[in-house]
Amino acid sequence: MVSLRTPDHVRTCETLVKQKVIGTLGRMDLLLQSGTLDTLAQSLLRFSKRLKVVEAHQAGDIQARRVVSMGPGLVFDRLWQRRGLQKIITQMLEGRKFSFSVERAIFLTVLHRLFAPGSDREADKWKEDFRIEGVEGLQLHHLYRAMAWLGEELAEEGQRDASPFVARCTKDVIEELLFERQRDLFSSLELVFFDTTSLYFEGEGGESLGKRGNSKDHRPDLKQMVVGAVLDGEGHPICCELWPGNTADVKTLVPTVERLRRRFGIGSVCIVADRGMISKETIKDLESLHPPVSYILGVRMRKLKEVREEVLKDKGEYLEIFPERQKSKDASPLKVKEVWVEDRRYIECYNSEQARKDAASRQAILDALEEKLKLGDKSLVGNKGYRRYLKTPEKEGHFTIDEEKVQEEECFDGLWVLRTNTDLPAEEVALKYKQLWMVEHVFRSVKSLLRTRPVYHKYDATIRGHVFCSFLALILVKELQSQLEARGLKIEWKDVLRDLEKLQEVEVDLGAQRFFLRTELRGNCVDILRAAGMRIPPAVRQ
Repeated sequence: MVSLRTPDHVRTCETLVKQKVIGTLGRMDLLLQSGTLDTLAQSLLRFSKRLKVVEAHQAGDIQARRVVSMGPGLVFDRLWQRRGLQKIITQMLEGRKFSFSVERAIFLTVLHRLFAPGSDREADKWKEDFRIEGVEGLQLHHLYRAMAWLGEELAEEGQRDASPFVARCTKDVIEELLFERQRDLFSSLELVFFDTTSLYFEGEGGESLGKRGNSKDHRPDLKQMVVGAVLDGEGHPICCELWPGNTADVKTLVPTVERLRRRFGIGSVCIVADRGMISKETIKDLESLHPPVSYILGVRMRKLKEVREEVLKDKGEYLEIFPERQKSKDASPLKVKEVWVEDRRYIECYNSEQARKDAASRQAILDALEEKLKLGDKSLVGNKGYRRYLKTPEKEGHFTIDEEKVQEEECFDGLWVLRTNTDLPAEEVALKYKQLWMVEHVFRSVKSLLRTRPVYHKYDATIRGHVFCSFLALILVKELQSQLEARGLKIEWKDVLRDLEKLQEVEVDLGAQRFFLRTELRGNCVDILRAAGMRIPPAVRQ
């Protein structure tokens, strides 16, 4: 019988050694016959060598040849594969003859956006400091070609669901295949959130996407494009839509809904969108679709006479949903009221906390305005914040504060109004609309990921691919966040990125052999790895 023993203590005098059995392996003859003993001996030898490497490195007896960050590539490559992106892209590339891995080039671009948002021109250099499977040899022009493939227009037979503004391209097919793979996990898209933003170009902005329009970045001097994002009821990104920069928000909603139905095979749907989407024509078009589309839309209170004079003057009582906060973690105070104007249903929402903020902001403007008025009319030139509260001088007079306008604005403090054709209770309508913050968060993330604009891209296809890579990055972000939340973990995203980047691998040589040592797992690394469905990487590998 062969046993593993460990010294319990050693007495040097008279060579007395006490030993302790920690495991029994079996009969010697059977172990020799099966080769198990040899395997065990080799494993122990390898362990001994690796232990020596670690000790030598800690003692400073061997120097690191190279140090790379291993956490980002490990975790996000696993999520990339788990969402099916690697398989989908690889299958779509069958029959295409590229001299490099397009799938790996796309993954590298996406990973670079997550950890070093900025110019793609830096990605091929950035990768040298990271352990990322399969990206060796990729150069900048490979990344550009991969993005061009993502934005490449499909052949004529693939244009059946094309937008009235933009043709269908490769990225549309990827979105549809991704949704199909996750259909059982997602909702049936009975509720979707939609919003748009603008991204300006410092260059020409491609052949047709770059146009001057209503800039949400306050850069009317530059060409821009309009980007729309659709999220499901749980906040999962479903697709992004890209339009020329002169496309009005109000013109994007109905085509997006029609495309959603065709592309993802959905019937009934309720769309939640911000106030920039609403118009009489939009609502008429939504209700004329078959089957009609349910909607919850924000309303421009100040511009619609019906809302100002009838909805906001309704004497009905509010229903309290959330009271005044007692703790900072409590929900914002919210009251709602249903108001009907003929066959049109409105939901008036009131937040007392926001009302106080609105009043304080206005008072700060008025206080500053009074000081400016003392300095003369010229001091007011160019300030849009002041303009709202100024009364234009008559003939030779001077600017004065418009007290009537101030009182009018007080009526809107803490209020917002929704228009809906759903049968949902008023409180549920309000709460679903408040979930639009998810889309707003997506757009803040997109603009962060596109911190350096696609200035070097001259073609629509490459620009579409550039934006879509940021959308793919958001899919990975949501995937990891969902897995963390499922485990009851709330970790700031910046901490996730920091902890993963600090997980490094040190390359060293001991004699003629090369080893790779993993650094200590710090911060939230263990939780993040487990959320991604990964085992802890070995401390030493060869």
